[in-house]
Amino acid sequence: MLKFANQSHAPSWYAATANDATRHPSLQGTLDADVCVIGAGLTGVSTALNLAERGYRVALLEASKVGWAASGRNGGQLIGGFACGIDTFAQFMNEGEVKQMWDMGLETLDIVKSRVAKHNIDCALTEGYFTAANKARDVDELKRWRDDAARRFGYDRFRYVDADGVGRFVQSGRYPGGLYDPDSGHLHPLNYTLGLARAAREAGVQIFEDSAVMRIRDEAGAHVIETAQGQVRAKFVVLACNTYLGALAPALARKIMPVGTYVIATEPLGEARMRSLMPAQAAVCDSRFVLDYFRPAPDTRLLWGGKVSYSTFAPPNLGEAMRRDMLKTFPQLGDVKVDYAWGGYVDITMNRAPHFGRVSPTVYFAQGFSGHGVNTTGLAGQLIAEAIHGQAARFDLFGKIRHRDFPGGATLRTPALVLAMAWYRMKDLL
Repeated sequence: MLKFANQSHAPSWYAATANDATRHPSLQGTLDADVCVIGAGLTGVSTALNLAERGYRVALLEASKVGWAASGRNGGQLIGGFACGIDTFAQFMNEGEVKQMWDMGLETLDIVKSRVAKHNIDCALTEGYFTAANKARDVDELKRWRDDAARRFGYDRFRYVDADGVGRFVQSGRYPGGLYDPDSGHLHPLNYTLGLARAAREAGVQIFEDSAVMRIRDEAGAHVIETAQGQVRAKFVVLACNTYLGALAPALARKIMPVGTYVIATEPLGEARMRSLMPAQAAVCDSRFVLDYFRPAPDTRLLWGGKVSYSTFAPPNLGEAMRRDMLKTFPQLGDVKVDYAWGGYVDITMNRAPHFGRVSPTVYFAQGFSGHGVNTTGLAGQLIAEAIHGQAARFDLFGKIRHRDFPGGATLRTPALVLAMAWYRMKDLL
């Protein structure tokens, strides 16, 4: 039987093992701040922390609880770079600027690691990430990626692993090779988010939960951000709402699409059995477009993710459906039960590149992390803080990327993407 934690967060293994139960008041009355950040996921918390460290008075408003949405539910994969291919940037930038994007993609990892160390965040951060090739043609593509990284950017840390070496990362006959990245890894995303929120509080950020923003209006040279029982007056606003942006900025919401993704946690396997499955204890994803991703948990469970859904409907009998997928890679786990199953939405852009920018000179946003949010949100928070502080060159580099609306509007875009996903699933099978 699946276990469900009696908590305000999604009933996940993350919620059951959260190590900070701090609750924040809802906003009451009027508050003055330099910056109002809307959304207390990784993007918002990271932005608020970076701003507070620069001396700004920051109010952070959250409609539910800190880390309630994707930041506290995702697969916990810490993946260097961005979800799009590096040549996506080359369409809009010169090679020197593309190199800057590459460097910032690596910087995302350094930001997470330095935050964990500086603030003593207990989130089971583990280095090591393995991309497993599903087919021989994928092996060639991974080798090209390794060679391109070395030739164009001087990055020689990727290691190709042949079929004989795959067992170090995953004991399965399913994969003919793969690419190992020692700098990426995995962590407990909810505990990481909660740890950043603690650091933000200690830096002076005022955090308010259960404080959904109803309206933003301008008055006497300031933005007035209204909730049901209060308001914040601020010079700057940061929109960090991702898939829950909605009516606050409809033009931005059309640039992203909510995509369902799901995770299960098995019962504890024991140290010996867990290490026999994944000796290196690295995170793993496969090379398909509609991919599976999995990793070991500190209490010897296997966390298995996948079943990406563009329809926004969770698969029926989620735990068992995910378990069947797991057994395709690990048939030796046929006797293992699933203790937790959960899901949530990540936001994707049409080209999978992150979407950072301004609605107006004093209203900033960051969205469209497309599955790389654990690390890229840290960069977003740093760049927004730099820009508000008057150093906008790196932030403005992202403004060169052109982002298209998803076709079909609110009514037809989901069916269109479901058809597109069916095409990619078919390609994965060929």
